[in-house]
This record gives sequence, structure tokens and C-alpha cells, in this order.
Amino acid sequence: MNKEKEKKYKLDRKKKKIRAKISGTKDCPRLSVFRSSKEMYLQLIDDSEGKTLISAYTKELKESKSDKTQLALALGGLMAEKAKKKKIEKIVFDRGGYKYHGRVKAAAEGMRKGGLKF
Repeated sequence: MNKEKEKKYKLDRKKKKIRAKISGTKDCPRLSVFRSSKEMYLQLIDDSEGKTLISAYTKELKESKSDKTQLALALGGLMAEKAKKKKIEKIVFDRGGYKYHGRVKAAAEGMRKGGLKF
């Protein structure tokens, strides 16, 4: 197995372990984080119905000139705004197997500043 496939395999195993323990409801949805090398995607998901309630990604932001961490912080704020409009105040954070560091941490801090609790 080459290094990329091995890395993807390990990440998928982590995701499965996390998803076995974490689930979201309509009152307290699960925040799913996906980050690629260029973009970042956030989703609030109701696992009981299997529906995405709200989603946001970095291309929605106008300020694409700043660095990725600043974009993640702004993306977290945007997600918090959207959640407030739908009267969602509490969420379950699913970092998707990524370390709580860098862009993932910045997105979480942006959501906390926006008023979401998790």
C-alpha cells in the first residue's frame, strides 16, 4: 500500500470509530467537518432523519485572499449565523478524524464566537 492510500485508510477507520459514538438530532445536530488541501466544508446534520440541515464552504466567503486559517475562522462565524437563523444553539462537534489543530480549531473557535455551544 502506498503512503496516500494508507493515510486515507487510517482516516476512514478513525471516522468510523467516531461515528459509532457521535450522532446528532434535530435539536442538537452533528457538525461534520471536511477539509481538503484547498477548501473546507461544514455541515449540520440530523442523523435521526439522515438530512443535512445547514452547510457552508469556503467559496461562499468573499474574502478569498486571506490564508486558510483565517478563512476557516470566518467560515465558522458564517455557519454560526446560519444556525442562529434556524434557531440552533447547541451542536455535537464531529471533527471527522482530523486533529483539533489549525483550520479545524479555527472553525470551531469561529462557531463559538458566533454563539454556538458544543
